[in-house]
Amino acid sequence: MKDYYQILGVSRGASSDEIKQAYRSLAHKHHPDKGGDEKKFKEINEAYQILSDKDKKSQYDNFGQVNENGAGQGGFEGWDFGSAWNSNRGGQGGFEFDLGDMGIGDILEEMFGFGSSPKRKKDFKKGKNIEVSLEIPLEDVLKGKEKEISLQKPITCSRCQGIGAEPGSSVKECFSCRGIGQVQQIKRTPLGSFTSVATCPECGGEGFKPEKPCNVCKGEGRVKGKDDIKIFIPAGVDSNQAIKVEGKGEAGRKGGKPGDLYVRIYVKEHPVFARKGDDLYVTMPITFSQAALGDEIEVPVLGGTKILLNVSAGVESGKVLRISQKGITHFAGSGRGDMYVELKIRTPKKLTRRQKELLEELKKEEM
Repeated sequence: MKDYYQILGVSRGASSDEIKQAYRSLAHKHHPDKGGDEKKFKEINEAYQILSDKDKKSQYDNFGQVNENGAGQGGFEGWDFGSAWNSNRGGQGGFEFDLGDMGIGDILEEMFGFGSSPKRKKDFKKGKNIEVSLEIPLEDVLKGKEKEISLQKPITCSRCQGIGAEPGSSVKECFSCRGIGQVQQIKRTPLGSFTSVATCPECGGEGFKPEKPCNVCKGEGRVKGKDDIKIFIPAGVDSNQAIKVEGKGEAGRKGGKPGDLYVRIYVKEHPVFARKGDDLYVTMPITFSQAALGDEIEVPVLGGTKILLNVSAGVESGKVLRISQKGITHFAGSGRGDMYVELKIRTPKKLTRRQKELLEELKKEEM
């Protein structure tokens, strides 16, 4: 390894002026045109090129040599692996590094980009999405319906209209990052110097700064507030389905895009009807005489009046009758499901004297 300080005849603490003066004196003495040694002259030039350049001199002082091709590009810069070998172990001990205060994870992150990276500017200001639950009665599923909910959330600042700057003042490009939101950092490690990208500390990664921050939101562009939101519930919606309302999540920071609102629907259980998909099921009690002789019975319909259903004579308990188009409206489509009516013969627990007499007579008739 060449000792450039020795070649120029200066100490390691020499100033730039002392290095320049030594170079001029030696270059004049050993110039080939004046009969000097050409090889010596090249060495002097090489030494001056390194020691007169601040970055190259720093590399040389720290690592003993300079990488002319990859300096500052995030790779190894002139690391002399030979100097890292532990000669006292006779070549049996491998490499021995002085990592100082850095752990191996820190070095690997610098070398290969492991670890977290700064957020991209394009989504840095975007507001968060919000998910809420909304419980509705079964009747609301038949037709599309509008609901209104109130949320406490970050909303756009009314004073600055979300910009983050006082009215009348401007928002300027960050001087440090030139509007990019990120800056390059060069870190020196025992393995060389590495370039990494970090969030700009001046603007927080936004690329712009208000000339005068808003007095209400303090430059955030948003404040905590109440927002009344109207939501359209489509017909046929079922429990656990989510309705997306674009732009109704949290307001973005400093004019950023707002998040979205997701409303998760839960349909209440009905005291009469049971829902299975788009079909409805209902149980209707009938008397023994209705089952034996047949009859017309009134059956309730969801969201409407009752309808008449014909029960045939001799029907058995548990018989299921289908009524078409009286179920739930199909989601995002036309038509409705069906309604299924299960007939249950009701056995009386208390009988009048006359009822007992009549049943005794029927019993004699083997009825």
